[in-house]
Amino acid sequence: MKKNNLKWIFMICLVAGLGSCDIDMPKEKHTSFKTLTVEKQNVTVPVKYSAKMKGRTDVLISPQVNGQLTRIAVSEGQQVTKGTVLFVIDPRNAQLDLEAAEASLEAALAAESSAKLEYESTKNLYEKNIVSSYMLTDAENAYKHALASVKQARATANRARVTLGFCTITAPVTGIIGEIPVRTGEQVSPGMQLTIVSGNTNMDAEFSVTEALVEQMVQYGMSTADVEKYIASLPDVTFVMKNGTEYPHKGRITSMTGVVNAATGSLSCKASFPNPEGHLYSGIQGTIVLPFAERDVIVIPQNAVVSLQDKSLVYKVQADSTATAVDVTVEDVGNGQDYIVTSGLNVGDKIVTTGANNVREGQQVLFPDEETEK
Repeated sequence: MKKNNLKWIFMICLVAGLGSCDIDMPKEKHTSFKTLTVEKQNVTVPVKYSAKMKGRTDVLISPQVNGQLTRIAVSEGQQVTKGTVLFVIDPRNAQLDLEAAEASLEAALAAESSAKLEYESTKNLYEKNIVSSYMLTDAENAYKHALASVKQARATANRARVTLGFCTITAPVTGIIGEIPVRTGEQVSPGMQLTIVSGNTNMDAEFSVTEALVEQMVQYGMSTADVEKYIASLPDVTFVMKNGTEYPHKGRITSMTGVVNAATGSLSCKASFPNPEGHLYSGIQGTIVLPFAERDVIVIPQNAVVSLQDKSLVYKVQADSTATAVDVTVEDVGNGQDYIVTSGLNVGDKIVTTGANNVREGQQVLFPDEETEK
């Protein structure tokens, strides 16, 4: 029993002796947190919209005459230039019609020549008082009728010539041949689709912007009276294909309808892209990325936001250096690092960034020495 008492006395004396010798004892080490004072700033946000490519001069090719398709001179996907022969319709009937019209024109010209001679002869006799004015008027009318017949015959011949030309269908623009749903030997008629020539020198990406974004555009300077000037001031846009590949050439927004679609609450837009290598085709779907400038917004790092079920929380540092969770509404900036805060925080608030996931409600996150440093 005496030995145990002596043991405790020895230990107490040892501790007291160490203290008197100014030997440092281990101090409690506080968990380290980093904080940030909230400020407003300008940031560029990549706004994304689903888009579909279309050739700026996509032309539907259809026949203008009835007949049998005797030749298909191109294949699907072929690059053609303006004037390239695409299809040939049996021209024999049109050729016969042209020959008949030209023969009628020759006959009309002959009749016109005879009527002219008759009129001039009658006029000469009338001037010599040999024939009456009635005969002169009759000859003059016959000559005018012959002239009109020539015009009619010439028009008929020209129309037949045009019809014959319609039997050979050529490309109206430079582009790529689309699907060809017909085959040689089929009977074709006006209005039937033979193919589409997609003019692919320049391509238009068609997409819609939300009404909310339009309201922001108005807020940040778009005047409805000066839409063209505003469109010209917009930044270049990027087209990203469905596989994630970014098209190497930038595009420009070229048009924006002035009427909001009541069903979708959006505006239809077009962005033009150069297509020198021919890599873009009509019908390709992807995403238009518009770098939109957000001004005077609160931006915080993503590591400051703690996701809890359907809520986004940020730990706000109070005056006593303790942390309190507040609900915030955030939007992704798109750079993988930051969020825009649309509600829940004010300029000047101090929040926890690094270590936010480890904070407990009411926990002290700043200590005197850390506050001094900050």
